[in-house]
Amino acid sequence: MKNIILFDSDVRDRLLPLTFTRPVCELRVGILTIKEKWEKWLNGKASYITQDYLSTKFPIQISDVNYVINGAVMPSVQLCRLIEQLEINEALLEDGELIATKLDERQFENLMNDTEIEELQGFDVEDTAYLKIEELTDIYKLNDQAIRDDFTLLTKNRTSQPLSATNQVLGRENIFVELGAKVECAILNASNGPIYIGANTEIMEGAIVRGSLALCEGAKIKLGAKLYGGNTIGPYSKVGGEINKAVIIGYSSKAHDGYLGSSVIGEWCNIGAD
Repeated sequence: MKNIILFDSDVRDRLLPLTFTRPVCELRVGILTIKEKWEKWLNGKASYITQDYLSTKFPIQISDVNYVINGAVMPSVQLCRLIEQLEINEALLEDGELIATKLDERQFENLMNDTEIEELQGFDVEDTAYLKIEELTDIYKLNDQAIRDDFTLLTKNRTSQPLSATNQVLGRENIFVELGAKVECAILNASNGPIYIGANTEIMEGAIVRGSLALCEGAKIKLGAKLYGGNTIGPYSKVGGEINKAVIIGYSSKAHDGYLGSSVIGEWCNIGAD
C-alpha cells in the first residue's frame, strides 16, 4: 500500500475559513473528500502536511517511499498514471508549482527540516487533465464534474440496491443506491447527471431530485424538497427547500424552505431551526 502525504499549498489561505479547521485535502468535492479520492485511486493511505496547530489531529506518516501530493489537486486517470511512473526524486510540476513528487525517507526528512535535498528532476503536466481548487468558488463550480468522476469510481463493477416502485425515475442507469437507503414517492431524474444515494440515507416523499447529486452516508432530503444539479449533501446532513449547485461538507442542516445556491457550507452549521 502506497504512503501518500498530502500537503497544503499557498491556496490554503484562499480557502479560509473552511481551512481554519482542516487541511485542504479534507474538503469534500463531489462524493468524496480529496483525501479519500487519492486513497482510492492510488490504493494507499494518506496523511498530511498542514498547519502546526492542526498537526495533532491531522498527523503525518513517513515511510521508506513517500508520494507527496498537492492537497488541492484531485486525481485523474492521466495524472495517476504519471505519479505511478515517478522514480525517487522526480516531480510533476504545473507552471513551477509542485503537483506531486516521490521521495525516500531521507530526502523527505531533509525537506521537512529545511536541509539541503538532492535536486528534483521535474516534468511539466501542462497537458494533463485534472481538477484543482484555486478559490473557494471552485468547490461548487467543479462539483458537478467531481460527482461524475466519483460516481464512476465508486460504482464500477458494482450493483445498485433496487429502487421502490413508488418512485418516478428517469435515467435509472445513472442512479446508484447503497445499502440501507430509503427512497419512497420521490421523483429522480438522472438523465443529465448521476445520482448517488449513499448508505443509510433517506429521500422523503414528494422530493424532486435532478442529477448530478451526491447524497452521502446518513444524509436526508426532506419532504417536498427540490434539488437541481451539482449538489453534494455531506454525511448526516439534512436539506429541504430549493438547492442548486451547493456543497454541504457534512453534519449540517438546511432543513426548511428557502433557496440555497452556489454555496459551500462547512460542518456543524444550522441554517434555520431544526
